[in-house]
Amino acid sequence: MKPPPLPASAKARPLPWISPLQYRSPTRATPSPPPPPPPPPPPPSSPPPRYVDHPDLARLIASSHSGQRALDLFNAAAEQRGFSHTAATFSALLIRLARARLPSAAAAVLRRAASAPCRFLEPHFLPLLRLLPPDHALTLLRLLPSLLRRRRVSHKALAVCLDRLVSSRCPDVLSDLIADLRDPRNKYLPTPNTCVYNILIKHYIKSGDSETAFRVLDEMREYACGDVRPDLVTYSTLIGGLSRAGKMKESFELFEEMIEKDHIVPDQLTYNVIIDGFCRLGKVEKARTIFGFMRKNECEPNAFNYATLMNGHCRKGDVENAKLVFEEMRTAGVEPDAVSYTALIGCLCRHGSVDEGIDLVMEMREKGCKADVVTYNLLIEGLCKDGRMVEAMDLLGRLPLEGVQLNVASYRIVMNSLCSRGEMEKAVGLLGLMLGRGFLPHYAASNTLLIGLCDVGCVADATVALYGLAKVGFMPEASCWAKLIEAVCRDRKLRRSVELLDDLIAEG
Repeated sequence: MKPPPLPASAKARPLPWISPLQYRSPTRATPSPPPPPPPPPPPPSSPPPRYVDHPDLARLIASSHSGQRALDLFNAAAEQRGFSHTAATFSALLIRLARARLPSAAAAVLRRAASAPCRFLEPHFLPLLRLLPPDHALTLLRLLPSLLRRRRVSHKALAVCLDRLVSSRCPDVLSDLIADLRDPRNKYLPTPNTCVYNILIKHYIKSGDSETAFRVLDEMREYACGDVRPDLVTYSTLIGGLSRAGKMKESFELFEEMIEKDHIVPDQLTYNVIIDGFCRLGKVEKARTIFGFMRKNECEPNAFNYATLMNGHCRKGDVENAKLVFEEMRTAGVEPDAVSYTALIGCLCRHGSVDEGIDLVMEMREKGCKADVVTYNLLIEGLCKDGRMVEAMDLLGRLPLEGVQLNVASYRIVMNSLCSRGEMEKAVGLLGLMLGRGFLPHYAASNTLLIGLCDVGCVADATVALYGLAKVGFMPEASCWAKLIEAVCRDRKLRRSVELLDDLIAEG
């Protein structure tokens, strides 16, 4: 059967054209868009803060570069969950603050420690008693019973504080502690023992009050208990005080009393006090007899005793006998030490035998006995006395490179000698070396140097030297200023000198 014919309108309409490029198979799915790129990885998370325990905190505080840093560490650690400070962390902070010279901050921490629940022991505070200023040390001593939760401080804590006050030469604070010690109503100090009495005797001897020192000795003898009785330290301190005052008769009588009455056997140190006393008075032969007395009592002299006897001969200018004592020491089997070598080197250098002194220094090096700054200063002084300035300056330049720590006296010896000899050009060179190494010449030598440079016409050098000295706080005396201004005004062509002087005057 034939299909029906199409209408006329259908015949006239053309079919739409489909491009092959636009053709899509009806069975093929439309491709999905490409997936988005993956998100960037999250940044690495910082590790959780490390928990600082008590031993680590104590080490960190002790090694901190400043007292403020130590305080910051201490406070930051307390913010950790479950953390509370211990006696060890309090002690580390207090010692660090004391070393940083922050006594007020240390006092505030002490008040906080007093209310802390931790248990303190005396060793936590003994270093603090030695480091704090005298008034703060006494305050701490009075606070110790409450910190340690006991009635009184120990003899050791009392001795440490008392010795600190005696060494600091703060009479007012020391008088307060002695008043507390003598007051029977005081409730924080123990009854003095031998160690405490010995420190008191040392204080009175150093103050020149031997009468009170002997009263303390009598007080010790009146005690019936075994904790208080004069010992070798007691007598050595008293004998030394009498010997230094030139009272050798009284000194020797006390020495004999020590042996006969209290049956105390002297040691080399006690004998040396007597030897030194006789040598100071120039009675070297009597000092020599003490050596025989020592050997008779089975106490062989040591290197320190021989050095003292050598110094006695040196005071009298008897170099030959000093050398004989040195040889006697070797013969007796006593190996010379740095003290005995230095005693003989000083004797040789002061009496014109510098080359022999140099030979002894070389011998010290060969034997591994290290010469110190005292030895080298004696050698430098001897070279300057002999006019051997080049060798002295060579030592100043060379020794620090060899590990020898020179001090300001080393440089001042040479500077003073150069100025007195009028060798201003060398003195200017030494001044540059000194300032470069952080040392200042003596005030008088600085003025002498500037005036000397003006006298020889080295005005430019004088002005530059003044500028260098002024940077470290030196201001010349009036006569030196007058000389400098006169020298500069004499020749106005020295423009740089005038400018430097103007700068100095402007700076005040």
